[in-house]
Formats: sequence, C-alpha cells, structure tokens
Amino acid sequence: MATEHLKKAAKTPSTDTADTGRIVSEILAEIEAGGEEATRNYSEKFDKWTGDIVVTPDRIAEAARRLPETLKEDIQFARARVAKFAQAQRDTMSDFETELSDGLFAGQKLIPVEAAGCYVPGGRYAHVASSIMSVATAKVAGVDHITVCSPPKPDVGVHPAILYTANLCGADTIMALGGVQGIAAMAFGHFTGRAADILVGPGNRFVAEAKRLLFGRVGIDMFAGPTEIAIVVDATADPEIVATDLVSQCEHGPDSPAWLVTLDRGLADAVAELMPKMIDALPSPANEAATAAWRDFGEIVLCDTREEAVRESDRYAAEHVEVHAADLDWWLGTLRNYGSLFLGEETTVAFGDKCSGTNHVLPTKGAARYTGGLSVSKFIKTVTYQRMIRDANRQVAPVSARISRTEGMEGHARCSDERLAKYFPDEAFELVAAE
Repeated sequence: MATEHLKKAAKTPSTDTADTGRIVSEILAEIEAGGEEATRNYSEKFDKWTGDIVVTPDRIAEAARRLPETLKEDIQFARARVAKFAQAQRDTMSDFETELSDGLFAGQKLIPVEAAGCYVPGGRYAHVASSIMSVATAKVAGVDHITVCSPPKPDVGVHPAILYTANLCGADTIMALGGVQGIAAMAFGHFTGRAADILVGPGNRFVAEAKRLLFGRVGIDMFAGPTEIAIVVDATADPEIVATDLVSQCEHGPDSPAWLVTLDRGLADAVAELMPKMIDALPSPANEAATAAWRDFGEIVLCDTREEAVRESDRYAAEHVEVHAADLDWWLGTLRNYGSLFLGEETTVAFGDKCSGTNHVLPTKGAARYTGGLSVSKFIKTVTYQRMIRDANRQVAPVSARISRTEGMEGHARCSDERLAKYFPDEAFELVAAE
C-alpha cells in the first residue's frame, strides 16, 4: 500500500509570512498608544477613508433601500438557516447541578460574553455571508453588544449589502474600519466604549495575525489562515463537479490550498486536465487568484485504499472536506480532522459558505486536529460553581488537608482545619497523610 503525489504544492500556507508579525505588532502598539486618532490615521492610510467611522442609522437605512428585493430575500433566507442551526447548537447546551457526594453540589452555568467584535472582509470580495455567520451566531448566543468592522471603499464606505446584513442579523454598532485598525478598534473599545471580549471572523493574514497577537487580552474564534478545501473521491465521482468545487475555493485568494485525494488515477488525470481550463474561464480578479492558488498550493494525491485516503485527508485537517464516494456513512464515521464535512456531490462548500446553515468560519492550517469552527459555544463561557452543607466537610475537608500538606501548601490545609474545628469541635480527624 502506498500514496503517490501526482501534483505537489510548491508552497505552504506559512510561506512568505515572516514579516507579518512585526508589521502587525507595530501597528497595534501605535493604535493602542494613539487611540482613536491613530485608528483614523491608519484608516486613511490603508483604506483611503476619511468619513464617519461609526455608520449612522440613516446610512444603514439608505443601504437597505438601495439593495434589490431579491438580494434582501436571499440574505434573509441565509440568515434564517444559519440562525436556526445556531439555535439547535445552543439547545444542546445546558446549565446543570449534580450531587457529587452527600451534601456536595457542583454545577455549571452558561454565560454569554458581554461584547463581541465581528470582522467582515470587504476587500477583493464583499463577504456578505461572513456577516451572517458571525453576527447571527453571536445574537443567538445572547451576546449583549455586537460590533461589526468592515473595510470601507474610498468615497463609498462599507458595502451596502454588508451594512444591510449586519443590521438584519443584530449588530449594535457597525464601523467603517478594515484590517489591523478594525481589529484593534474592537479590541480596545475605540468609538464604542465597549471593548470586545472576543474577536471573530475571517480576514487576510494581517487580520489573522492581529487576532493572534491580541489573544489572551481578548478571546478569539481560532488562529486562521487562508481558506482550504480537500476533496476525497473514488471512481464514482464526476470530474467536472470535483474540478468546479476545487476552483471555487481557489478563487478566494492566491494562497488558498486546494487538495484532491483520490482512489482513481483516471479521475485524477481528468481533474488535472480540467482545472486550468475552468480557472481560465473565471473573470478577474478570481482568475488571477485561482491561477496562483492552484499553481502554488494545489495537490493531487493518489491512494490505494480508502483507509489511506482517510489518513491523507486527516493529515491535511482541511478547513472544508468534501467526499464524493460510495458509502458516505463510512466516511462520516471514519474521518476525524476537518472544519466542516460535505457528504456527496449534492452538497458543496459553496452552499456552506453562503447560505445552507452550518458556519463557514472554520479552522485552517491543521487546526481542525484540535478545534471545530465558529459556533454559539465560542460566545458562551462555561463556568462552574459549588456549594456544600456543613456535614459534607467530614468527607471533603480531611482529604483536602492531607493532599495540601503532601504538596507543601500549609495555607490551603488550614482552610480545612478551621472548618473542621468550627463545625465538629468534638471530633478528631487525620489531617496529615500517613508515612
């Protein structure tokens, strides 16, 4: 048994990113020191924007009036499904309390964060769907205040469809800010007075690095990189459908990996032949992005068995994994590492990206080995509590005292001693572990 790389990527998602951390670190430091004025300066420098940072209600209403009714209905369709799926996730989570031993009660509470910052990209494409994924999910989770940042276009501002969508989904504040300055403004509470407890949403490598550097001061959804797709196929797959789906993700950007894991050499050859033709047929700027992505980051891996195909797919731990193969339940039960899984040719990553219901903010760069994507749980703290009746101290306090003294933590041990002496003055307890 063996695997064979019929096409090997020339680059990895980490290629050419050495200077990103230094650049972003300097910008964050300047914005924190310079406050809102520094934020405005960076907005003018990078986005050529000198207008209002906080989008007014009148501007949001105007954006809604400018959109075709069909588009607004489509956005409402997508929001309804994303929100319904998020609510179903929320319904699986619950507070509880349990009695661990006689008189010792412990429980958990689910508490939404107070403020969330949602970044919505608006550079090469106007990512209307990203607004739905982050804002609608935060709203279902019960976040008190949701701020949205999206890059403005010179003399135009935030894309009207993004404004309409963010407002529809429940954003409390929308700011015309892109890039690092947008992330910094949400983290530091500029223009709103509400510093974000968590930052979510996709973005370019500078946005991703800003979130990474701020992690700890604020929560983040995940460490994200360029979008990825892996498609696992056998001889039953349609090469045109497979190639179409690979190309669709390549158009995200020149550094977006697309991987084909196949059990059939003939299908691999067919897809390899179709890819450049389909990419050439794309309009600009998708054509240029997809050309570079497939040339530099595309791979085709031929496997002898489906078990080998699973190992290859799990090694990639791709953001999106499609399976075009027989016995889909086997693949569902066997694959382990992916951000979101799309089973059968009838569905596609594009559906999940735009409107079908599952969240499209997903782990990349192998992070699917240890985390899933954005969900209501990202906006909710699972906290714990306990309470005890006095009599429960007979069991718990001596154990705590002995463990504490074994560790050399006398102060901890005396918390037990004092309670035992107060509650049971006429009783003797073993408070030191036997030699």
